[in-house]
Amino acid sequence: MTVKLKTKITLGVVFLFTLLLLVGGTGFFYLNKTITEQHDILKDNYETIDYTRNMLLALDSSHEIKEFEKNLAGQEKNITEKGEGAATSLLRDHFNSYKIHPDSPELVNQLRHDINRIMQINLDAIIDKNKQLGQKADDATFIIALLLTLCALVGFSFVFNFPGYIADPIAKLTKGIKAIAGKEYGQRIHLTRKDEFGEMAAAFNQMAEELDRYEHSNLAKILFEKQRAETVINSLKDASIGIDKNGTVLFANPLALQLLSLAEIDVVGKNVSLLEKQNDLFRFLLSEESNKPFKIVLDGKEQFFSKETADISNTEGTIGNLIVLKNITPYKALDVAKTNFIATVSHELKTPLASSDFSLKLLEDERVGPLNTEQKELVQHLKTDNLRLLKVLSELLDLSQVESGKILLHITEVDPRIPVQRAIETVTAAAQQKQAVIESSFSENLPACKGDEEKIAWVLINFLTNAIKYSPERGKILVHVSNEDDTLVFSVADQGKGIATEYLPRIFERFYQVPGTEKTGTGLGLSISKEFIEAMGGTTGVKSDMNEGSRFYFSLPVA
Repeated sequence: MTVKLKTKITLGVVFLFTLLLLVGGTGFFYLNKTITEQHDILKDNYETIDYTRNMLLALDSSHEIKEFEKNLAGQEKNITEKGEGAATSLLRDHFNSYKIHPDSPELVNQLRHDINRIMQINLDAIIDKNKQLGQKADDATFIIALLLTLCALVGFSFVFNFPGYIADPIAKLTKGIKAIAGKEYGQRIHLTRKDEFGEMAAAFNQMAEELDRYEHSNLAKILFEKQRAETVINSLKDASIGIDKNGTVLFANPLALQLLSLAEIDVVGKNVSLLEKQNDLFRFLLSEESNKPFKIVLDGKEQFFSKETADISNTEGTIGNLIVLKNITPYKALDVAKTNFIATVSHELKTPLASSDFSLKLLEDERVGPLNTEQKELVQHLKTDNLRLLKVLSELLDLSQVESGKILLHITEVDPRIPVQRAIETVTAAAQQKQAVIESSFSENLPACKGDEEKIAWVLINFLTNAIKYSPERGKILVHVSNEDDTLVFSVADQGKGIATEYLPRIFERFYQVPGTEKTGTGLGLSISKEFIEAMGGTTGVKSDMNEGSRFYFSLPVA
């Protein structure tokens, strides 16, 4: 039974996909198991800690008997650890006595002792469970690493050998084709395989025989130059269209004809003025001057192309021009995948960061346990790092939103004073640390503008944050809004050291930071600001001179 090459490749891909599913499924199983067990710890033990904390607070106030009763009832329903039931029962007995003798200090102390005992039982349980969970995580890591190693070895062996199975016949065919191209028509390819490569080798040998006979005929000599030109044109990997200086189409290779959905006889030799009327894509290619990527639906699938133009010249000068369409669909897919990856990773990282922030707050709580000076400094450093990471992740999420083209805007009529005031209030604390003064001013009779109030405030906050960062101590920052040519112009001016002229054209590029400045951010803020403003139909800009400060501004259409 003859197995086709397509089937062999499919089986190979299925094999690799199976390895991927095996590793991914195992990792997902252990990850889900760990998350479930961790959730159980949080649900059972942390609820008890919350109940005991509330009972201690209620005990501190003689008028909170009902609150104490409510939390004690909740604790009685949440007994999960060994010894916790007896301790809770004893607490109930002492509480009943306390309700009869509320002024007894001995009973109050006994209640506190019972509550602390319940709390300690659950804290010890949390520690034990975390140790067990850590051991299970180590075991899972070992199993996944072992499985990954085995799959990697098998996959490496497959990847090392399978391409050769496919590539070796191609190399022989390539060698034969090069020989034919060099007019060595005696070249033959010998393959004993019965798949498509075997059929291709047989067809190649037959072609070589025909070419050998054809080479010696008079017709070959006459058509040689024409065939060479057609071969070069048709072998181009990109869709290409040649037009002479009179506007007549000289050639269009098969890829170009496929995109135009026209036959060669309907294109070659025709004038572009006629083709523009008959074909929308041809009209677009001639009228579009920019090189921005565009989309073409081909065989029911979306494909992306970029257009390049070049002049065709000889010794007499320019005799026409060439239009080349490059298929950039794979790069577009990679760009989309990159955007989705950034969004997914940023979103997933936010959850553990938020959890660690909550844990740090618990550490700062004196009821959990006192911290010495060095420990408090470490906790503060960790909180600072957490905030910085959360800011970076927020910017990455905004970036992925921009790149995916899914910027969510709520366009309304916006009073320009509102986002300005919100932005100033947000950065007031940061300004006070540098003793910077922020002033706002508005032109008279300002109309409303069209835009998203949240996004406008976000951009202003970004501009103000940068202005504060690069302003001197006790510097002045001015926020001004004016009406210019049916647009509202928002500007933020500082008294910093300014930006050199050669860096201004790149200031709104992604990840770009002016050389010589302190690298404290990601370099995404200004880029995202530009995308937000342009999505609202506005423009952004900057003016700056060295030692004279900078003025960042953006404009939005009047409502």
